[in-house]
Amino acid sequence: MTRTIASLPPSLRLASLAVLFGSALVACGGGGGDSAAASPGTQAPAPAPVPVPVPAPAPVPSDGAPAAGYALGNCAVPAAAQAVVTSKPDHVVGTGTPASCSSDAVVAAVAAGGVTTFNCGPDPVTITMTKTAKVFNDKPNVVLDGGGKVTLSGGGALRILYQNTCDPAQVWTTSRCDTQDTPQTTVQNLTLADGNSTAQSYGQGEVYGGGAIYVRGGRMKIVGSRFFRNQCESTGPDLGGAAVRAFGPSTAAPVYVVGSTFGGAAGYGGQCSNGGALSGLGASFAVINSLITHNGAIGNGANPAAAGTPGGGSGGAIYMDGNAMDLSLCGSSLHDNAANEGGGAVIYVSNDRSGTMSITDSLLQANTSGKFETAGLPGMFVLAAPGQPAVTRSTISK
Repeated sequence: MTRTIASLPPSLRLASLAVLFGSALVACGGGGGDSAAASPGTQAPAPAPVPVPVPAPAPVPSDGAPAAGYALGNCAVPAAAQAVVTSKPDHVVGTGTPASCSSDAVVAAVAAGGVTTFNCGPDPVTITMTKTAKVFNDKPNVVLDGGGKVTLSGGGALRILYQNTCDPAQVWTTSRCDTQDTPQTTVQNLTLADGNSTAQSYGQGEVYGGGAIYVRGGRMKIVGSRFFRNQCESTGPDLGGAAVRAFGPSTAAPVYVVGSTFGGAAGYGGQCSNGGALSGLGASFAVINSLITHNGAIGNGANPAAAGTPGGGSGGAIYMDGNAMDLSLCGSSLHDNAANEGGGAVIYVSNDRSGTMSITDSLLQANTSGKFETAGLPGMFVLAAPGQPAVTRSTISK
């Protein structure tokens, strides 16, 4: 089913900061194999299938908090979006006890690059970070796998994970830091809680939002993970992402969010000026089999900020701004999110109206827009290419 996008009345004009970065999904093609030579008149035998390692599913959490992912989501997960096999890690944080798992060890492992797993004992453990873990652009791609038992906490005071290809402190590796495809970071089977990007003092001037994770450039993939009570700046236009902020990442792939939960129950959601869970500026997102609930966009004045206001308050769950970007929701549920201004669930603004959006086998309901939303799309405000969003086998209701 396809719906036509209605324009916002002039009295509620919404303009957005134009960005230089566009994002588009690309198809992943299968690799070809050599065929055995065939005799005339005979057919060459099919090549033997090559076994592909399959990561173990995320364990069911035993800490009483909401589980990772939307239980009714059954969308197929592309190969590029699946968890990374971590049976041979480069680093192991901990030696079998909770006390052996420290913030310093996490920071060092992320800085070194490669695959990191945890050995903190048989029970769930929380590691309270005393420093933000920062990805270095000249190190191997980073994988953090918590095994379904590990929570990294910002303690309500700091951002948990930071990637920025344009931050010289993290090493410039190309002359066009804004378009590079590396590093590629994966967060899987991990909980990130109580992150806070407010008052950070590193990076460039535009490093706002992303209470748990901030990523500029390269790629980001989130699989089987949970985000609880994260926060970022409470006011301001065009910043956001209490849990995740993506600013101009690689156009070679979207930010994948698979089988993950943002909030999941009252008291677990995130809050930010815009984008109570996810925020993208010139970024594409593919959200698959995920649960996003009880998050809030708490700014006021929209974007640009109305006279006498600090701005913000849009996209209770997801805030996206840019040009040729794509948002796909498949097998996901967004409910009980709220925005003071517009788009209780989602605000999506493609400045040049080239952006695309699809909602498939998903449920969006009980998302509250304080002042405006697109007619026929409860809880959403969308400015995109004609005929967007494409809605298939989904429910969008108050």
